[in-house]
Amino acid sequence: MSWRASDFPEEEAWPPGRGGASPGDESEHESDWHPESLPTFNWRRAVLFGTLSVVVAGAGIWLIRANSATPQTLVADPSPQTPAAGWGTASPSPSETPAPSASIYVDRSGTGERPSEPAPTGKTSIGSTAEPKAPQFTVRQAYRVHGSYQKGLSSVQSRMDEAAMGKLEAGLAVEMTRASFKTARLQGESVASGTWPNPQVWVPRHVEGSPDWFVAVAHETGIARVVDVMSSTPSGWRLVASGADTRAVLPPFPKIATDAEGYATSLPENATGLVATPRQIAEQHLASLESVKPDKRFEDGPWTSETVKFWQQERAQLEDAGWILSLTYRREGPIRALRTGDGGALVWYAARSTDTRMAERAGAKVTLKGSAAVRTRNKAFTHSASATYGRMYVTYVPPAGSTDPVRVLGEWSEVLESHGD
Repeated sequence: MSWRASDFPEEEAWPPGRGGASPGDESEHESDWHPESLPTFNWRRAVLFGTLSVVVAGAGIWLIRANSATPQTLVADPSPQTPAAGWGTASPSPSETPAPSASIYVDRSGTGERPSEPAPTGKTSIGSTAEPKAPQFTVRQAYRVHGSYQKGLSSVQSRMDEAAMGKLEAGLAVEMTRASFKTARLQGESVASGTWPNPQVWVPRHVEGSPDWFVAVAHETGIARVVDVMSSTPSGWRLVASGADTRAVLPPFPKIATDAEGYATSLPENATGLVATPRQIAEQHLASLESVKPDKRFEDGPWTSETVKFWQQERAQLEDAGWILSLTYRREGPIRALRTGDGGALVWYAARSTDTRMAERAGAKVTLKGSAAVRTRNKAFTHSASATYGRMYVTYVPPAGSTDPVRVLGEWSEVLESHGD
């Protein structure tokens, strides 16, 4: 998981008068949708300690018409961008977030009483065939695990050590972080490092037969609200999912329900009592993006309606240039969910997406922009161009009977590879 400077798409990515309009015609195009307004900058490039600078980086796809003296901007690429110059210096790593001392109790139940520690369970006598129950992973342990992860991540990022990332992250998450290292190397840049301050953790009750996991939420004013998911694996604890909301005004984060001892409740992917099961929500969201059709069950926002609008705009302009666009969003990895205080759920899921552009007639070239362009060394293509991304989402699902929309609360995306000919 790469913590790097946020990339804001460059305003000049869509110069006034594009598509043949003259400066005098600019007022006639005030209703044009500008892809650079899509808030898809990479929150993982934010350095949270030391001096914070704003880096401006272009994003888009350039259409180069035959016999044309200058390139014409076609569309913007909704991908995380590579860090711009000035973000290569690693910031000092703050000390690990201390776990609460034994004398401090955070009353999440609202009773005002401190519950006693649960008695050990699962002891068996010699010769018993019953399997001992696993001990409950505690909130104190979760703080230590997440603090150790952040400290290790800051060190590994400063070296861009892909092998060492395997000891911190797993699954699609480690693939995405390693991909960000490769992109930075191709640009001849380093990855800024740092940690998110004062995270708050929620630990679900242990479920027999399932790995333990927990959620850590951190908020840095003016930067982002970050939601990490860490899971136990045969090799130890690893980050397996993450997402962030970088909007200037953040909506309230749903309250996670806890029991009298402060533990959360995990839900299976087919859990009922919601407007739809966690699995159905994940599939509906990804289907909307792949089909480029808005889903009215989801609240408008950067990872729903705005992404759909972006792809609609890009597809139309590619078709005008004699190219076609196809999209795939394939869900990857397990779906995780926690019960919220209102009876709803917070759901985490991931996908691998590929956007492919194919030329149907000669006369135009496509050059990818952003991280995808770095991977293709800024080449222009006459036949095809594609990019594959890892994407992760955190989504709030209302309880059954609610008229509230489903809300996507954060995302992490990273280009994994790009190709063209």
